[in-house]
Amino acid sequence: MSYEKTGVLSKKDLRMPLKKHLEKGVAFTECVQRIPCNPCVDVCPVDAITMEDINAPPVVSYDRCTGCARCVAVCPGLAIFVLKTKNDKALVTLPYEFLPVPEKNEKVWALDRTGQRIDEGVVKKVVKKGKTNVVTVEVNREYLMDVRYIRVKRKI
Repeated sequence: MSYEKTGVLSKKDLRMPLKKHLEKGVAFTECVQRIPCNPCVDVCPVDAITMEDINAPPVVSYDRCTGCARCVAVCPGLAIFVLKTKNDKALVTLPYEFLPVPEKNEKVWALDRTGQRIDEGVVKKVVKKGKTNVVTVEVNREYLMDVRYIRVKRKI
């Protein structure tokens, strides 16, 4: 069943980076619909993100991408992540626009695309970019391609 029926992307809907790209860390887009939007293209300092036209989904050149995460903060659809492998762990950098804002070294629930809890992660970095917090969370490597959001465990 396709994401158009379920509302949830699957790995087959996406262009996967190679192992060598994940080891250095790269931006990963989950933007698949044709909509007029291009802030990720404009913000990329190395021109690693391109689009055929203003309505086309963005394409990341994994060879050019430096994993700077500028695109994560500017994506209005919250559809860009930076993925990096690190031994048996993985780092997922994602946009976070809820309260409470997680803190460095805090344990959080790692969620998949459907919002289901799949792992426990540890926050490694939180950077405020405009109204969006960009959070890097360390999770078990096997969940790198599945973790797309987090839930803070503590109450406000």
